[in-house]
Amino acid sequence: MKKLLTVLAFATLFAANAFAQIADSTKRHVTLQGAANFRDLGGYKTKSGKTVKWGKIYRSADISKLTDADIAVLQSKNIAYDIDFRGNQESAQAPDKLIPGVKYTLLPAGSDSLGNWMKEMAAAPKGKDVGDSLLTSFYGNTRYLTARYKPFFDQLLTVPDNESLMFHCTAGKDRTGIAAALFLYSLGVPYETIVEDYTATNYYRTAENSRSIKGMMAMLHVEEATAKSMMAAKKEYLDATFTAINKQYGSVDNFIKNQLGLNNKQLTVLKSKYLE
Repeated sequence: MKKLLTVLAFATLFAANAFAQIADSTKRHVTLQGAANFRDLGGYKTKSGKTVKWGKIYRSADISKLTDADIAVLQSKNIAYDIDFRGNQESAQAPDKLIPGVKYTLLPAGSDSLGNWMKEMAAAPKGKDVGDSLLTSFYGNTRYLTARYKPFFDQLLTVPDNESLMFHCTAGKDRTGIAAALFLYSLGVPYETIVEDYTATNYYRTAENSRSIKGMMAMLHVEEATAKSMMAAKKEYLDATFTAINKQYGSVDNFIKNQLGLNNKQLTVLKSKYLE
């Protein structure tokens, strides 16, 4: 009986979270024909009671297939900065469909080595799910965090009040997910909320993940469980990043100050730009 109640409670919580994401998407999700997981990071409450401004910063997956109609939508949102966390090869194979006049910045630190994962997956023994271990290893690797995300925050500090910024990788999940988490954390958004934004990718990429999982299984001959793990946004993945940062730098606050270069004055500027 106790086990049944636990299962029912979990199911109720999952349903509630799914409903919250659906309700939230009416304002947060930017529906585009040529890109998935494009959403506004506004609306989240901070510990101090302030709110992240709507229409200032957006996260997305690959935007190489934007249509003219999509470009018009993004122009209407005054997006003037495009931060791309993909590697050199990724970005060359599928160049961003740029909005006219946008400032494009490629931040490939660490991304060109991601192809090694594919080799590890393909070489894994049949019946073994290596997805979780590979993703946890990626999220727990602090080697490239400063080089990848310091220029991102440097740019955030310069965005004029009448313009907005978008950032993305390929799936809009891992490199983008960490960027969103660090941004929201720096503004004082509770970690629980940060995790909810991160795992919401599972909702916003439902159709794309289904296709990607089938493609990975066919091309790499990996187990379905591995493919699903690689495409999922799980709390334990993001936990691995924050745990590694705390272990190496003493705290996330130390990392933000000493590695990302945000002292108290700059944090004040960041909050004034993105909170209301």
